[in-house]
Amino acid sequence: MQSIYQMVAEFKKRYPLTIGWRYQKNASVILKHLNPNEYVQYAFIAQKNDNPFNILGSAVIALTNERILIGRKRVVIGYFFDSITPDLFNDLKIAGGFLWGKVYIDTVKEFITLSNISNDALPELETAISAFMMEQKKKYHLKDE
Repeated sequence: MQSIYQMVAEFKKRYPLTIGWRYQKNASVILKHLNPNEYVQYAFIAQKNDNPFNILGSAVIALTNERILIGRKRVVIGYFFDSITPDLFNDLKIAGGFLWGKVYIDTVKEFITLSNISNDALPELETAISAFMMEQKKKYHLKDE
């Protein structure tokens, strides 16, 4: 099984216009917060902000078998970690621009913007996130019944 770092490095190799760095450090945040039976199915890098000129917010985004995880290691001390469970997920919006696109994830509690992503990567990300969430939401609906 590939490591989170390897998945992100492959993504960056396929889509070199995507702006992101410090894969290893950001991936380590996600690795730290994985549950015992949880594993990463897909991972990529993006900027977690809405400003295309702010390139200092690199984050690794991972789709696991349970949820979406976003990890950002701070340069000096500490880190930021976000977890989106399928029951909190509302909607997904993709926006393509001149060079880069954005992925908007609407949740019950917040609106997350992932930016500076290569336009060529947007269809792959939309498919990965949508397919993941639709599958996970089915599991949640079965639990409710």
